[in-house]
Amino acid sequence: MLSLTDSVGLLKGVGPKMAQDLASMDILTVEDLLLHFPFRFEDIKERELTEIADGEKVVLKGIAVSEGIVNHFGYKKNRLLFRLQQDGVVINVTFFNQAYLASKVILGDEIAVFGKWDAKRRALTGIKIIGSQSKEDYQPVYHVVKNLSQARLVKLIKEAFEQYSAVITESLPAQIIQQYELLNRETALYAMHFPKDEEVSQKARRRIIFEEFFYFQLKMLSLKEKEQQKKAGQRITYDNQKLKQLIQSLPFELTAAQKRVTNEICRDLLAPYHMQRLLQGDVGSGKTVVAALALYAVITAGKQGVLMAPTEILAQQHFVTLSQFFAAVPEVHVELLTASTKTKARRELLTNLANGQVNLVVGTHALLQPDVNFADLGLVITDEQHRFGVNQRKILREKGTFPEVLFMTATPIPRTLAITAYGEMDVSIINELPKGRKPILTKWVRPGQMSQVLQYVGEKLAQGDQAYFISPLIAESETLDLKNAEELFAELSSYFKNYRVGLLHGKMKNDEKEAIMAAFKAHELDVLVSTTVIEVGVDVPNATLMVIMDADRFGLAQLHQLRGRVGRGSKASLCVLVAEPKGENGKERMKIMTQTNDGFVLSQKDLEMRGPGEFFGSRQSGLPQFHLADLARDEELLDLAQHAAKELLQRHGELLTTSPLKERLAQQVFTSYFD
Repeated sequence: MLSLTDSVGLLKGVGPKMAQDLASMDILTVEDLLLHFPFRFEDIKERELTEIADGEKVVLKGIAVSEGIVNHFGYKKNRLLFRLQQDGVVINVTFFNQAYLASKVILGDEIAVFGKWDAKRRALTGIKIIGSQSKEDYQPVYHVVKNLSQARLVKLIKEAFEQYSAVITESLPAQIIQQYELLNRETALYAMHFPKDEEVSQKARRRIIFEEFFYFQLKMLSLKEKEQQKKAGQRITYDNQKLKQLIQSLPFELTAAQKRVTNEICRDLLAPYHMQRLLQGDVGSGKTVVAALALYAVITAGKQGVLMAPTEILAQQHFVTLSQFFAAVPEVHVELLTASTKTKARRELLTNLANGQVNLVVGTHALLQPDVNFADLGLVITDEQHRFGVNQRKILREKGTFPEVLFMTATPIPRTLAITAYGEMDVSIINELPKGRKPILTKWVRPGQMSQVLQYVGEKLAQGDQAYFISPLIAESETLDLKNAEELFAELSSYFKNYRVGLLHGKMKNDEKEAIMAAFKAHELDVLVSTTVIEVGVDVPNATLMVIMDADRFGLAQLHQLRGRVGRGSKASLCVLVAEPKGENGKERMKIMTQTNDGFVLSQKDLEMRGPGEFFGSRQSGLPQFHLADLARDEELLDLAQHAAKELLQRHGELLTTSPLKERLAQQVFTSYFD
């Protein structure tokens, strides 16, 4: 009985050596082979000389008006030369290191050559001879290993289709294929490798991409549904009148985005299902205000709230902000719990948490200790949630009776990534900044202009401002010619003799890092030289200058996060990118940074340039490894697939227990926030 899970070694001509070569390309089964798609196609339709652009790859057919001459030069190097005549025009053809093709060049015979056209020399640099007549106009080009030729791989794929086409079963429900006008699976797979034309190729791509997105979204949504059924929400009936009064008493008006997001969270609190929501907003967009309102809503219902931050200094900052926010609200009792909390104060706090006298606690990992218990925990908010492990988030969630959960992040995530990476959550986006915030001016300078930068920084320090200097490396590297933090610290300490310069990097102990950051915040340091450890976190309103050395070494998202460390106060701020990019990609990143302060625009550009795996800085981001789908390019199909998955769950959820949907869903593997 044939099956697509059969070893590729069962195909004709695949011996142990070829099986090993295929395995190195992650091709172990017949299905793996069929899903090893070409990365591009060569259009090998015959062309007339008048149609061809310089540098274009084309097929030219003509009469051989000379025999092939082979010249040898260098070690194992050769050149095959002959002439081809088309419509009275003679073309010089050159093949490098393919002397064996000389036997195919026969004087007076018609021959077709695929190669790269040089208009100025009226010459063709040959890639392959395809005979006097090509059978296919559209030929696939694959990623292959050294010992496996394109021709052999194509032959193998054709053999696989001949033997196994009968067992390529449809994996999508008939109603979805019909509704979204998709090719059937067998036709699409074959056309992915051997399309008749561009139109068929696009239809095949559309089907395969849709299928990949559909099954991933279906898995995510079914997981979310199970989670909601398993853990019924608390249905928190908060006092809407009190919440409105607090909002009206604020010394500023909420932005439209803050109002929208607050309403989304409040709807979740009232709903019978368990809230799992991601709140994302750019630096300075006002996420903390929204978090405070959500916490207050829960408190008006007689429950407790908790806000967990990844570092002590961030927790301290949130504590101060929330204490000020609720200063005139007597029913809110805010406390701080960190590793630094003294034993006596900690014991008293834990007692008051357990009996309900403290209804809002801000803290760090110290909140996860077994002896931290709540009287009635209603809402858990995790700031910069990606800094915590799955188990840590789980411990905090389990301290109450399934409290509602809100994750916050200041890293703007492109919509397509949010749908996939956080597909089992609801996503709220604050996509506007409060009125009156001054945009950060960004300048790109070359290293040769550094003296002017230092002079300007000196002038600002004399006015009482503070500055960050960012280096991509901690210590000197033998392989990379980059400005390292220790060398930069020494240089700046010497240059700014009358000012206090500090150094911060990731190899320091946590308490050391926090002490230095606290000193900078307290203006006990004027200049802070740092690696990227400061990219998320502390507000230092007096810091108005950010100088990023070798800025082209960073992605757009990271540059934007670094830039967001300034511009936190009322003063105008400047970010200087010091870079001499070698490639066009680096230059483009520098230009984009100077053109926009919108983190969501930058995150989308970053996704397009670097790809989803690198966007999160790690391949272990939980994102699926799609064969064909591209989160930056295929947004429209992602939307369609998500819609189809939602509709199927709502109308035909029973199909999830039947084959092939059940089997395909079982194959979807990714990291869930519910694990």
